[in-house]
Amino acid sequence: MNLLYLECSMGAAGDMLMGALFELLTPKEQENFLHQMNHLGFHDVTLSVSRREKCGIFGTHMNVLIHGKEEDEYMHTHSHEDDTHSHPHSHPHGDDIHSHPHSHSHEVLAHDHMHNTESHHHSHHHSSYQDMLHLITHLPLSDTVKSHAQAVYQLIGNAEAKAHESALEHIHFHEVGTLDALMDVVGCCLLIELLHPDQILASPVHVGSGTIRCAHGVLPVPAPATAEILTGVPIYGGQIQGELCTPTGAALLRHFASDFLAMPPMTVSKTGYGMGTRDFPQANCLRAFWGSSGTSSSDDVILSLSCNLDDMTGEALGFAAEELMRHGALDVYVVPILMKKGRPGHLLTCLCTPEQEIPMSKLIFCHTTTRGIRIQKINRRKLSASYQQQESPYGPVTIKQNDGYDVCRRKPEYEDMAKIAREQDISFLQVSQEISSSL
Repeated sequence: MNLLYLECSMGAAGDMLMGALFELLTPKEQENFLHQMNHLGFHDVTLSVSRREKCGIFGTHMNVLIHGKEEDEYMHTHSHEDDTHSHPHSHPHGDDIHSHPHSHSHEVLAHDHMHNTESHHHSHHHSSYQDMLHLITHLPLSDTVKSHAQAVYQLIGNAEAKAHESALEHIHFHEVGTLDALMDVVGCCLLIELLHPDQILASPVHVGSGTIRCAHGVLPVPAPATAEILTGVPIYGGQIQGELCTPTGAALLRHFASDFLAMPPMTVSKTGYGMGTRDFPQANCLRAFWGSSGTSSSDDVILSLSCNLDDMTGEALGFAAEELMRHGALDVYVVPILMKKGRPGHLLTCLCTPEQEIPMSKLIFCHTTTRGIRIQKINRRKLSASYQQQESPYGPVTIKQNDGYDVCRRKPEYEDMAKIAREQDISFLQVSQEISSSL
């Protein structure tokens, strides 16, 4: 099982993630990736790579060049000295979606780096959220890549709209910043398609600390849009001052990572380093670990719903268990326990998929006297299951085969053996032994 693990101990930004993933490719794959990215149809916008060093660590920095210059440099050389618009902060990693609710004043909100002022006049070019989705739809890339890119933009657009209390259709992106961030988003989505991992995991995200200055004043870290995107994701601050996780990086992580946790056991075959722009006391990079988790492709995550009960009869408990199984629970069991004040009771446990949590919880509340349910996420290792018909001394029977972890196990199905035992008027044990010996 191919596992991609993203270490975000210095946050995440689109260019950092793209650089780390780029290093996981073979040289030929890297060449093909750059060719695709530089033939998307954007005039005078190119993607190149350079080697960067941070605290003695070398890695890849992805350079989005607009008219031959990186975004910040391009913006500086195309701004008039008398431009009265405020220029807010640049992100520490050098990338971001730059958006704001569009108005006639063109006032910039939290995540603008600066306005794009052309060399001969002060007109500003913006792309709406709908424009961005339309642009992505027409890129010469696979439907999978385009679908992922649109989903990432939807996360960013919804977060910006909520942070600025504006409708999604009123969110606009500045032209130069839009192209820079679009290359980051599309590049990461294309790299994920090329790598095709079976599972993507990420560490808890370091968001930085302190404040950032923007056109409206000083904002706390993480910025509002980033905080909104990372709702439900484990994050932390620390001693490093600055914004380490951008909305673009947050949205890419949120979309692709299935869970955020410490690195699980894995056999690493390659490590990629995506370098940020600024220098910090700690190496400013995002690491991507590629390898094998040693798990089966059928492994999954299930939930354990449990509660303690001391005021139900055996019949009522049995009925509750039967109802949970009848409605699709993976398993239900009841264990005798000793509760507070020496009272005898029972532990009811229901195993189910994450999607079944709400309906199973409702059934437990309906059919038991509990006031609370404990929910635990459990990583489950599984052998794969397949079924086939096979001839036996008693005719055709269904054989269940389980495979995985260097194990292959075959067994006749209970229902078929029970039917034969009744029809032949012999013991179930005899049927099981004769069929099993013939496998």
